[in-house]
Amino acid sequence: QVQLVESGGGLVHAGGSLRLSCAASGRTFSTNAKGWFRQVPGNEREFVSATNWNGGKTYYADSVKGRFTISRDNANNTVYLQMNMLKPEDTAVYYCAVNYLLDPTAAQAKSGHQYMYWGQGTQVTVSS
Repeated sequence: QVQLVESGGGLVHAGGSLRLSCAASGRTFSTNAKGWFRQVPGNEREFVSATNWNGGKTYYADSVKGRFTISRDNANNTVYLQMNMLKPEDTAVYYCAVNYLLDPTAAQAKSGHQYMYWGQGTQVTVSS
């Protein structure tokens, strides 16, 4: 069993920054690809970013490219999402997840169906 706990969410003004963390415990799948998704109530969950097993490959949604950076620390079973230049449309609950694969293709990294464990989410609210 895997437990994923996200932290770092909160309320920030537009243009500000937040750093999300996702700590894994239990059977951590420390070298599986990891991803971040977000969801606004009433909308489908959408892909934000993902990284392969060693951080050598990263993937981003077009809407966050150039503003968000994903990174991971396998020794501490933690994945991060640095979010800069936040916009009101970034407001959502952010979820981290563990991919089935260590080195997925871009399509596999961006598909929620390729993730086997999910955290409970952390709220990010960006005010205008």
